[in-house]
Order: sequence, then C-alpha cells, then structure tokens
Amino acid sequence: MNLKDKINNDLKEAMKSGDKIRLETIRSIRALILEFEKSGSGKSLNEEEEIKLLTSAAKKRREAVEQYKAAGRNELAEKEETELKIIESYLPKQLSPEEVFEEIKKIAESIGATSKEDFPKLMQVAAKTLKGKADGKLVKEMVEKFLQH
Repeated sequence: MNLKDKINNDLKEAMKSGDKIRLETIRSIRALILEFEKSGSGKSLNEEEEIKLLTSAAKKRREAVEQYKAAGRNELAEKEETELKIIESYLPKQLSPEEVFEEIKKIAESIGATSKEDFPKLMQVAAKTLKGKADGKLVKEMVEKFLQH
C-alpha cells in the first residue's frame, strides 16, 4: 500500500474516531501529497519522494517545537510534538544515535575517511545512505563525532 492510500484510509479512521490532532496532521500530509501531484514536475510519488515529503514535514514540526519551547509556549510545543509522532509513524523506523554512529563507522571505513578534511566526502555518502532513516542534524553530529577520534 502506498502512502497516498494509507493516508486516505487513516484519514477515514481519524474522522470516525474523532481524534482532532491526528485528523489535522493527516490532512496536512494529504495536502502535501496533492500539492506534489499538482506541481507539474512530471515526477511520480515514489517511495523516495514520499520520504522526502514526510521528512520535510517532520523537520518543520521539530523546529516549531524548539521555537515554542524557547518562547515558553509549552501547550503549542506539545501539539507539535504530537503531530511529529504521527508523521514519524509514516516514516521508516528512525535509527538511534548509536546506530547512526555505527553506520557512519562502516561508511568511513569503506571510503577511507579518517580526518576532519574527509568531512565533506563522508557527510555526502552518509547523508545519502541514511536519508529517511535518521535526521540530517543527527547524521552531521555523528560524522563530526567520528572524525574527532
């Protein structure tokens, strides 16, 4: 089942259950899908594009949570966190920081990255390999941590 079908099914379930935040979040994902389809880019919504849409939506929620917490607006931060969890349920399982670090070690060994000068090369391969499986910010932090050893 592709993302569009899953979203449509979950939208019906959310309407029946009366879960307003879930309904609102699923509608926003559905709007992203429709926007993509009508963009005229000629691309079809494949798994890679689905992950890109969802990752972008999740990133926006993460940033909003940080901004609301910094402003002391905890009720809004909680709402964004709830939406983030719903969006993440559609993404592939996210790797833990330890798992990301282990993946980066393997990638570094395969391309021979050992020093800070290798950061661009390692970051490029790591970002591609871990796309959709881990947040880009986390990947960057783990690459930097690995190269400091």
